[in-house]
Amino acid sequence: MKLQTSGLIVCGTDTDVGKTVVSALLVQGLNAIYWKPVQSGLEKGGDTGYIRNLLNLPRERWLDEAYKFQAPVSPHWAAEKESKKIDPEKLKIPLVKQPLVLETAGGLLVPLNRKLLQIDQLNCWKLPVVLVARTGLGTLNHTLLSIEALRSRNIPLLGLMLNGPHHEDNPKTLEEIGGTKVLCHLPRLNELNAKTLLEEWQRQSLSTTFKQLLQK
Repeated sequence: MKLQTSGLIVCGTDTDVGKTVVSALLVQGLNAIYWKPVQSGLEKGGDTGYIRNLLNLPRERWLDEAYKFQAPVSPHWAAEKESKKIDPEKLKIPLVKQPLVLETAGGLLVPLNRKLLQIDQLNCWKLPVVLVARTGLGTLNHTLLSIEALRSRNIPLLGLMLNGPHHEDNPKTLEEIGGTKVLCHLPRLNELNAKTLLEEWQRQSLSTTFKQLLQK
């Protein structure tokens, strides 16, 4: 099979918005390869370990981190605590046989080093972005600011993945003011595992949605 660089980047509007769970949903639904190039905080194996265990991924379906640091803080500071510095040359997109789901560390303007913001690295990667946002209070400001930051740098945005309880108005407002689509609303699942994520993927017909988006 021909090696390729296709797939998407999963970014969040804030900390703990559900990027990793959404990444797991995408990896499961797209039969994709998971990569989190920069990991800050290694409790329970970090996000790569979490995804591997949650989905029981075989070795060929996940990639090692380019950088992983012990401290659960911003990547630039986590690196400095270990007398290291994140080099963008080591963050180049790998060539893979399947779609790549790349999860970022934190939000768009998180520093990777003192001169490089995460959004600058997104510009280098040249992959479209899925933006993960909360459903509830505070999401309008954080999400609209994130959309504006992406558009100001001409980074393609596929749409929003909302994570959390149903909200009567926020999804509609985000679509109208943000000028983008809500691709998926991931509710709180009673059980979170490979089976329930695949069932939710199928329930929302997300294969059709992402096939069309990734072929554009």
